[in-house]
Amino acid sequence: MEEPLRILEFYSGIGGMRYSLMRAGIRGEVVEAFDINDKANDVYEHNFGHRPFQGNIQTLTAIDLDKYGAHAWLLSPPCQPYTRQGLQKGSADVRAFSFIKILELIPHMLHPPLLLFMENVVGFETSNTHKQMIEVLIRVGFVTQEYILSPLQFKVPYSRPRYFCLAKRKPLSFQHPSCNNQLLWIPPSHLMSRNIMPKDGHHFSDEGQEEFDIFCEPIRNYLETQTSYNPQPEYAGVSFCVKCNVCTVNFDKNTGDPVINSSAPEDMENTNIHSDNIVEEVEGAKEDKIALDKYTVPISSIERWGNAMDIVYPDSKRCCCFTKSYYRYVKGTGSLLATSEIINSKPAKKLEISSLKDLHLRFFTPRERISTSHHT
Repeated sequence: MEEPLRILEFYSGIGGMRYSLMRAGIRGEVVEAFDINDKANDVYEHNFGHRPFQGNIQTLTAIDLDKYGAHAWLLSPPCQPYTRQGLQKGSADVRAFSFIKILELIPHMLHPPLLLFMENVVGFETSNTHKQMIEVLIRVGFVTQEYILSPLQFKVPYSRPRYFCLAKRKPLSFQHPSCNNQLLWIPPSHLMSRNIMPKDGHHFSDEGQEEFDIFCEPIRNYLETQTSYNPQPEYAGVSFCVKCNVCTVNFDKNTGDPVINSSAPEDMENTNIHSDNIVEEVEGAKEDKIALDKYTVPISSIERWGNAMDIVYPDSKRCCCFTKSYYRYVKGTGSLLATSEIINSKPAKKLEISSLKDLHLRFFTPRERISTSHHT
């Protein structure tokens, strides 16, 4: 049996790359992870029982990297130098220096990695840093395959195109060499069902998003609680007993406690059990509701930014990319979830402010954000 891959994980964050490695079923051991963020390293250590190296990556030498004897590198370097909203300084941005330093070390290593996987934002592929990366990889004998992909292409309702680079050092080779040394905007056909390939066969864009929406799972599949439209949104949950479908429940206006109205036939056995079921399910729904209350979008934010919000529903099949400013701001930081149904004959973002208030908007929870954005 072949030995497990020895892997270095650069810019490890909370461990998204490592988690993906595990989900993919690849036999590999992360022998070291690197990240300068103390809080991210706390989470990483909690998740995997290993605390990443927290020193400055720029202090590493080729000798240091050779000592790990790693077969593969995973890299997710800072994206700020390449974002559309940023200054786009590329290699001149101080946040790009550490990645450039790592690239420059590869030709000086006695045992360079055999495999390399790198991801970044759309825009990296046109940067001078990208040009430097490709030049180094070619010089050391790597062959590359590059992609711009979105979770929508893999049936996940999350609109977030990203750049990916796969590289193998010769004599290793890719199973499908037709994709070598070029940038593609769709997954290779062997990874993707033909019925969700874009019609033009080579390109994906937000404008063509509707093609993928057909095949995406609904957002409700990623929610912590199965949010359903409720004409009385104070408490989501059952109003009829799930066993007899007869007993009903109302709520005390003063205390909010459930009041059981048992309308089951007298000859029905275990009527009290049916009523108890209602109490348990309603109480559970109340707990869920209380837990989610802190994610409610303030009315003041709706009044100020309502027309700029991206609003989605549990049955929607896409949501926008979440940014680090999510929860602090509602404009341009990610989608908001409508938890109450209203008549919406036109797109939600064009609704009147009074109607937006009736949607009972909330932010996605941290777990929901991770579930959606890391599902692939």
